[in-house]
Amino acid sequence: MIKKKIIYISDEGFEFKFEPIKDTLKIQKVKTGFEVKYLIQDEGFDPREDDNIGIMVCFHKRYTLGDKTDLNSEMFNNWEELETYLIDKEKAICILPLYMYDHSGISIKVGSFQGLGLSQGHAEFDSGQIGFIYTTKEQLNKMGLKRKSKKQIEKYLLNEVETYNKYVTGDCYSLVKETYNLEKDPIDYDTLGGFFGYEDSLKALETEI
Repeated sequence: MIKKKIIYISDEGFEFKFEPIKDTLKIQKVKTGFEVKYLIQDEGFDPREDDNIGIMVCFHKRYTLGDKTDLNSEMFNNWEELETYLIDKEKAICILPLYMYDHSGISIKVGSFQGLGLSQGHAEFDSGQIGFIYTTKEQLNKMGLKRKSKKQIEKYLLNEVETYNKYVTGDCYSLVKETYNLEKDPIDYDTLGGFFGYEDSLKALETEI
């Protein structure tokens, strides 16, 4: 087995176009100079503005969350009434409860935060239900997903909530690629945004730019 020799190239002498997340910086020597790749933090785009399988209905006094709908909290006395409405009137075929943890920033997930051993705050005081994510046969047909089991649909909805949580927690990144000549003078650069999750963004840095 031949081991590939790894040569570390210092970042000394480079003037990067953006502020790299230090641990993501990769500098490679090429024939014409250097190729540099790294991640930068960005504001991201709201994934609820994209095409989604789920419909996210959220009510909160201080935050505007989820999808834009014609529903509001004054139409219902409790979460049970909202759930019944979504099943009976909107024809929800799969519905999951959404909870938010609010302590030095917000986090959203399916199901309660209580009992998770959170390092800060107290889940019983700082968290609670904020709504539901659901889908309908009509929505599945619209997305080209006519024949899916309930387990598969739940997985889609869970993934959408996980992505949305990365957005609201600021776990959003852009990829950057820069080229330099042999004297480390900048030649060109390219950026690609819209990535969620640190680990997934690191993988994308290797293949997407």
